[in-house]
Amino acid sequence: MQGDAYLKCIDPQCGLEYPIESRNVQCTEGHLLDVKYKNKPSTGLKEVFYKRRNSEGSIFNESGVWRFRELLNFCQIDTENLEECSKYLVSLDGAEGRQSKPYQMSKAAEFIGISNKNLWLQPEGYNPSGSFKDNGMATAVTHAKMVGAKKIVCASTGNTSASAGMFAANEGINCDVYIPAGQIAPGKLSQAYQFGAQILEVDGNFDDALKQSLEDAQNHEGYTVNSVNPFRIEGQKTIPFRALEYLNWESPDWIVYPGGALGNTSSCGKALMELYEWGWIKKIPRIAVINSEGASTLSDLYNGKFEGEELRWNKGSPNTELISRYYDHLDKEGIRPKTKATAIQIGRPANILKGLRALEFTNGVATTVSDSEMLDGMSVVGLNGFDCEMASGASVVGIKKLISEEIIKKDDVVVGILTGRQKDAMLPVEYHQNPKNIFAIPPKN
Repeated sequence: MQGDAYLKCIDPQCGLEYPIESRNVQCTEGHLLDVKYKNKPSTGLKEVFYKRRNSEGSIFNESGVWRFRELLNFCQIDTENLEECSKYLVSLDGAEGRQSKPYQMSKAAEFIGISNKNLWLQPEGYNPSGSFKDNGMATAVTHAKMVGAKKIVCASTGNTSASAGMFAANEGINCDVYIPAGQIAPGKLSQAYQFGAQILEVDGNFDDALKQSLEDAQNHEGYTVNSVNPFRIEGQKTIPFRALEYLNWESPDWIVYPGGALGNTSSCGKALMELYEWGWIKKIPRIAVINSEGASTLSDLYNGKFEGEELRWNKGSPNTELISRYYDHLDKEGIRPKTKATAIQIGRPANILKGLRALEFTNGVATTVSDSEMLDGMSVVGLNGFDCEMASGASVVGIKKLISEEIIKKDDVVVGILTGRQKDAMLPVEYHQNPKNIFAIPPKN
């Protein structure tokens, strides 16, 4: 297995390669990187993964990330040797991704207008820090440990800081968190404080915080754990792995995500590209990305709402000048991302090019929903006995919108990802105190 994994630039015209021990998040030409594997994993591993559901005392079998370790073996270890796993793989006692699987939620299906048997919603809020981030943080911090990093660094609108702080505390390393001042839900920020992270407030929004965090990592020997890190993407691939395994590796018609920095879109695309190439799946699910109306960069560019040109991956030759002009337009007009769904309040998605690649490979779509619609989506999930944050509601109402537009057909099988648990206590309180809201249950005197 030694020498199987390496890093490669995603730009086909560039294609620079780096050893797997590199800390680079970009090639020297400024393009994002992929973790690549030379060997093709056997489909016989499907049975191995299924048997590992009986963990037999191994936290790495219990983990919803490391249960699939052969498909993300960038450490290039003997994956059946639990001593090697213990030496290299970072885990929160097997808790990351452990309880994540698709569920049928009848009230959500009725609200959306789809058969209950065709709708699956996968809550990632059961992760230890309360969001999907733990999937990718397990792998990012594994690589940080592998290269001897003493400090991890991130920018965050809440969920990333909680996950990074938790893993850093567990591994005994330092963690710096850059946040946009005054724009983080206290419930999310409190976790980072609780885990001993150093908070650094930045005047500006998430995009400004990310820029400063990347400069810190580069200039002060920090290790970036935002989703521009290709090893974060590896762990997040296990979200669709678990969905597909639960569906007996029969691909659904659609996989639907909220769209923020587009790390999830990118990781799902990479997972599907690899599985299809390896012969693990015969049909490619389509990806739908649901932006907030107030943070609609991908949807605007993808659907030609800026300058009339539809931005595409274009087989590795996207019109990056169009993206730059769009960002210049935002700056000139003073347009800042604005939504109560702070997890996706991002105007400059760091993974936009990988996201475009994922949408091209899967014939995907992008659209927007309003804050009030996301709150409805969040609330109807709650009426099924599941807790999710406002941004997760985007998946629910995004599916509803795409069905109403006949893009998703009523007999399609759809998996929607609920990215995190509710951490802003006032959002549901305010929602239910307003009797005009669809699912409100106002208090009685």
